[in-house]
Amino acid sequence: GGVCTAKLSEAEVMVEGGITDILIPNQVVHKDKLARMCALANHADVKVCVDNLQNVKDLSTTAEAYGVEIGVLVEVDTQMKRAGVRSNEEGIAIAKLTNNLPGVNFKGVMSHQSLSEFIDHENRRKIGQETIQVCLDLKTAIEAEGIEVEMVSSGETFTIDIAPEMSGVTEVEGGTYALGGTMYFYMKDFQVANKVLGTIISTPRPGVAIGDIGLMALSDRGAALVENMPEIEVLEILDDHIVLTDVKTELQVGDTFTVIPSYQDMLIDRWDHYVAIRDGVVEEIWDIPARGCSQ
Repeated sequence: GGVCTAKLSEAEVMVEGGITDILIPNQVVHKDKLARMCALANHADVKVCVDNLQNVKDLSTTAEAYGVEIGVLVEVDTQMKRAGVRSNEEGIAIAKLTNNLPGVNFKGVMSHQSLSEFIDHENRRKIGQETIQVCLDLKTAIEAEGIEVEMVSSGETFTIDIAPEMSGVTEVEGGTYALGGTMYFYMKDFQVANKVLGTIISTPRPGVAIGDIGLMALSDRGAALVENMPEIEVLEILDDHIVLTDVKTELQVGDTFTVIPSYQDMLIDRWDHYVAIRDGVVEEIWDIPARGCSQ
């Protein structure tokens, strides 16, 4: 199967590792990066998202110069208020232009959604269906112009059970499920795989303990939990420290603890390796070849 990579540098690592079906659900616009992406297309089936006509023209020029073909998907802004077309007319114009230029091959449409607050599963389904439908409506509009839409890449962890049921969606981009976090506790089919081990480095006053992991290790100041220590609460997460309230446990300097992060996606390529543990025993250490790939 293929993978999504938010950055071109991550795509390069994936191809080097033998994965050759790549979708970059993001825009690549700088001429140097366009050249790198087209060079990568000599070794893989590379697809990228666009939301403006000039990007398509520049991509076509570069791809033709490199003698390759890049797959193009139109990104649709369904609710995130970041990249993506805001109307069917914009999407149709991009699809038509792509069909008429060398070096680019129109493949379809893409969108990404988020759930700002979990209320209940009925509300979750409603938001998921309504937002993904915006992407599917563009698919229909493009097809009405006589242009084939091969791919509809949409859906994420909170719609992992919704997107596949929607007629027309061809792939789901969910990724957070692989790590988990407290913000996804409502998705009962998944357990938290990603946890961060810390050490108490200070007990400055009664009832308070300071740990050596902070925002640089947890990526989010959200509702982190200390595993198997329900009496301990996370009071504050600073850049390099975590402040714990400790009334009953009386943690001591040197004690270890495990934090279940709120959300860890942003740091997945900031670690050197993952330590794979089963039943308290280290089984493997996994390198992270894409470490630092933010370009």
